[in-house]
Amino acid sequence: MPAGCWLTVPVTDANFTDDPVDVPDPSTLTYEQARDELVRVVGRLEAGGEPLEVSLALWERGEALAARCQQWLDGARERLAAAQAASGGSPAGSSPDDVEEEP
Repeated sequence: MPAGCWLTVPVTDANFTDDPVDVPDPSTLTYEQARDELVRVVGRLEAGGEPLEVSLALWERGEALAARCQQWLDGARERLAAAQAASGGSPAGSSPDDVEEEP
């Protein structure tokens, strides 16, 4: 899917109809908004029972929401690395996963 492209799918039982409804472009969502909507989308997919076209649209919406969450997480990681580097902490680009724990 091209960058900046977004889908219109129903995301809650309250607004579900056979016709999609407009939902916000994922690029405009906060991390929490994207995460919460992703949880609802996954729940609907796991519950099953949706027509194939709706399931596909939900899957695509979920992919876009997951990508948005990853953007937020990547940005947060970069900010933390920059703050650590500025304060003399671990070098920029390292993460807690890079640190070995002692037994």
